Amino acid sequence: MVNKQSLTGSPGHSGFSDTSGFSGSSASPGLAPVIEMKHVDKFYGSLHVLKDVSLSVCKGEVVVLIGPSGSGKSTLCRTINRLETIDSGEIRIDGVPLPQEGKKLAELRSQVGMVFQSFNLFAHKTILENVTIGPVDVLHKSRKEAQEEALRLLERVGVKDQANKVPAQLSGGQQQRVAIARSLAMHPKAILFDEPTSALDPEMIGEVLQVMTELAGEGMTMVVVTHEMNFARRAANRVVFLDGGTILEENTPEEFFDHPKTQRARDFLDSIQHHV
Repeated sequence: MVNKQSLTGSPGHSGFSDTSGFSGSSASPGLAPVIEMKHVDKFYGSLHVLKDVSLSVCKGEVVVLIGPSGSGKSTLCRTINRLETIDSGEIRIDGVPLPQEGKKLAELRSQVGMVFQSFNLFAHKTILENVTIGPVDVLHKSRKEAQEEALRLLERVGVKDQANKVPAQLSGGQQQRVAIARSLAMHPKAILFDEPTSALDPEMIGEVLQVMTELAGEGMTMVVVTHEMNFARRAANRVVFLDGGTILEENTPEEFFDHPKTQRARDFLDSIQHHV
């Protein structure tokens, strides 16, 4: 069970500083973007997977990327912290151009969390060790401090009682909640979610979406690739619809789902109507 009270508690209770991205309010138009993509193109050989993509995400904003399979959603998400390289254009994190490689890239990556569909936990380490390894090795926190915060985070996502187990002993939903706690432990400026529920059994999806919804409500800056349309309606500030590597529409959830502007978006929503 997710500890909802601690998830929605005050920053002082949670241990987060202001730099963690928990602003407590949604983004305002006057804020500078945390994530900014300008005229980004990406090719896989001759396949043009991202076509002149420009996107900005402000502090506290939850942007959900949706679209058919192969539309470029996951590729776009993975270019933000350079898990995928781009062929042209520019990506900035908090105003700083994304470095090509090396220590500066590693430093910038540490400021942008990533939650994958396959969890990507270290199989041979305990849950507690999975959450503390980044703060100790990258943020140079003491092991004691990192463990104390890790336990608070594991409690926040409802898996503190699993701290001394290894990932294989947890359900898929529990592992994904650990992955979220691991990202939060780095005090990121934003978290990227690449189809975080697609590998889960249906009964486990809700517990992960609950954590994500509560984080969104607290003001965490999030970019989410998902097929969960109810989550997009409930938690997003903005829905971005992609098809063929192009952003076709951007709008509030209410406007996008109730009044899509393009025929392609209308066709897509008709095809997945039972999920909305």
